[in-house]
Amino acid sequence: MNMLKLANTLTKKKEEFKPIKKGKVGLYTCGPTVYWYGHAGNMRSYIFADVLKRVLVFNGFDVKHIINVTDVGHLTSDADEGEDKLEKSAKKEGKTAKEISHFYFDAFRKDFLKLNLVEPFKWTWATEHIEEQIAMIKTLEKKGFVYRTSDGIYYDTSKFGNYGKLSRKKIEKLEGGKRIALGEKKNITDFALWKFSKPKEKRQQEWDSPWGVGFPGWHIECSAMASKYLGKHFDIHTGGEDHIPIHHENEIAQSEATFGKSPWVNYWMHNGFLNFKGGKKMSKSTGAIKTIGELEEGGINPLVYKYFNYSANYRRPLTWSEEAIENAAGSYKRLRNIIGAIENDGKANENYLDKFRARINDDLDMPGAMAILWELIRDKKAKGKVGAIKKMDEVFGLDLLERSEVEVPADIKKLADKREKVREEKDWKKSDELRDKLKDMGWIVRDGKDGYKLEKIL
Repeated sequence: MNMLKLANTLTKKKEEFKPIKKGKVGLYTCGPTVYWYGHAGNMRSYIFADVLKRVLVFNGFDVKHIINVTDVGHLTSDADEGEDKLEKSAKKEGKTAKEISHFYFDAFRKDFLKLNLVEPFKWTWATEHIEEQIAMIKTLEKKGFVYRTSDGIYYDTSKFGNYGKLSRKKIEKLEGGKRIALGEKKNITDFALWKFSKPKEKRQQEWDSPWGVGFPGWHIECSAMASKYLGKHFDIHTGGEDHIPIHHENEIAQSEATFGKSPWVNYWMHNGFLNFKGGKKMSKSTGAIKTIGELEEGGINPLVYKYFNYSANYRRPLTWSEEAIENAAGSYKRLRNIIGAIENDGKANENYLDKFRARINDDLDMPGAMAILWELIRDKKAKGKVGAIKKMDEVFGLDLLERSEVEVPADIKKLADKREKVREEKDWKKSDELRDKLKDMGWIVRDGKDGYKLEKIL
């Protein structure tokens, strides 16, 4: 049996996956900040996490997956400064922060489901876990890891000996003013655990705390919620590669200091960016985005975008272009059409499934897995194709065997009825000719004990 191996950002190695509890996996994925529409670049993180979860399940693991929803505390600056993104969006649209968060989460979730992604065990909202976040900050305070400034409670990274171990950044080389102003912070890498509401400012989302009225910092929510649902030590944490140097580094520091355990998470996994040609990242901040809805408006099935993601390893950058998406659409259509024409012999080709398992278990090698699928469908001697494809699609999640219900035109129905009549007369040559004619017209005939069925070629 092929052992599952995963690339661990923490160790910079590809390692054999060993769960903390036999047969069970705790998985946490950094989720959306719901102040605006999610875009295709955002969705790459969730496609990657979905593949990981599906591969784990394929290998027999019981997966408990948590995805957070950031609806407070994510500021517009890396320096713990600027406006809260939710508050800013609420002002701009003349709505409450709650209306904003729920509207954009609903839009995000619709896109999530259109991509045929498996929903997590729980979507955890930051505003619903304020108590847990405050409790965690209190523990850090008792242990001497925090200090107070005029604008909030900060984590002192100099007190945590392994700060920087995930990103391997050299803290001593960081200087204030290059990207983040030092201000009242003791160290350039220190970060806010709790921010005070500004004097004379009435925020829509603020809470009482032992330190004053305010709101939690962005990083503390993930540590508090992941640990509440997955424990003080769990298996895998995923996110985009942009989270490595700050957000995930800070999660590690505050969590390991709180629980006195190292590592807090055994495997850290990160996906690469979706870029435009020239290397420009697709991001909300630049306004250069493509949403799943915009793809649909352009006639692109969301599953085509998912299929496009499988053309590159999740850790590598993926370049977006209209040409690339159109090519993916054509390839996906051919794949579905070829599979749709394969007769089901009731078996599953174990040889190809073994090859497929070897690829997905080698750090989620989806390009390799897709190559195995194409090899299978082109192998004229292979048996058990449909059964194997069905198993493979448990990982791909591409609805490879789904056929859409469509209205059959009268002329197609008439031709199919004529074919059925010549079949009853055992005129097999004429029957084959009519079958081929129907295929040329875009329809596949499925013969059965109870008559025939027609399927539209995509």
